[in-house]
Amino acid sequence: MKSASLGFVVRRLAQMVPVLLAIASLNFFLVHLAPGDAAEIIAGQSGHATPEFIAGLRHDFGLDRPLLQQFFIYVGRLLRFDLGYSAVQQVPVISLILDRLPATLLLMLTAITLSIVLGVVLGVASARMRGTWVDHAISVGALAFYAVPAFWLGLMLIVLFSIVLGVLPSGGMSEIGKAGTGLEHALDVLRHLILPAITMALFYLALYTRVMRTSMLEVLSLEYIIAARAKGLPESAIAWRHAVPNAILPIVTLAGLQFGHLLGGSILIETVFGWPGLGRLVFDALLQRDMSLLLGILFVSSVVVVLANLAVDLLYGFLDPRIVHK
Repeated sequence: MKSASLGFVVRRLAQMVPVLLAIASLNFFLVHLAPGDAAEIIAGQSGHATPEFIAGLRHDFGLDRPLLQQFFIYVGRLLRFDLGYSAVQQVPVISLILDRLPATLLLMLTAITLSIVLGVVLGVASARMRGTWVDHAISVGALAFYAVPAFWLGLMLIVLFSIVLGVLPSGGMSEIGKAGTGLEHALDVLRHLILPAITMALFYLALYTRVMRTSMLEVLSLEYIIAARAKGLPESAIAWRHAVPNAILPIVTLAGLQFGHLLGGSILIETVFGWPGLGRLVFDALLQRDMSLLLGILFVSSVVVVLANLAVDLLYGFLDPRIVHK
């Protein structure tokens, strides 16, 4: 079993290489379809936007070369694990990404964990109380959170908890000018994390609640559940020990498929709350037409999504021992 799992991981890691190269190639040509470049932005900011000055910048950045030549240079750098240099910020792209990646991962993992845990609990409760006012209340609440735009919900949470009640910060990752360390710093980050994490989690919470409810209703009608009831087992034990392990499998699959969507959604949430993650960096790179930085972020994001799907496949096999990766 262990050798089969190890072989599966090795094969998946080997498959990652052509997949990531294909994604990187598609990203390269899509990004270069957009008008404008970093040379025009820098020239405009410097106040010397003459054609000669812009041409010199394009030559320095290699933007005057044919697109196909730029592409092969870009792929060659990727094969050497070199993401290039930010023309606008004059810093290696990998340094900018590694500086922002932990904040984005913290926000994403907190949101996805919160949405899965609460979605499973509410989905199980809704399925066990099918047709009651509890089931209707959970269903209506899930539909409402699914329909509400994330940016509006985030703004309303800021108005309520930051402006009206004044109990939570409205943005950022930590209090400016506060040099806390250890537990004090962790609590400060946690306070700043609450609102953006809840805003991001509520959309997925609604989705996971509905999926878990449907999956639980299906599993609760299977023969082994009927046999467990015939043995006189308590309903709570039947639900959590016997039904949930099978009913949660669609949630795991869905979470893996939506990891990329979650990463894309962080751009909006991080912008609303001023969270210093990759989302804000993508937004800045787009405004500044910093193609090297944008391509680097997209590539690293692709790596994160592919690794997340690999982790989901392994977790799927762990939750259902009948699944053996051959």
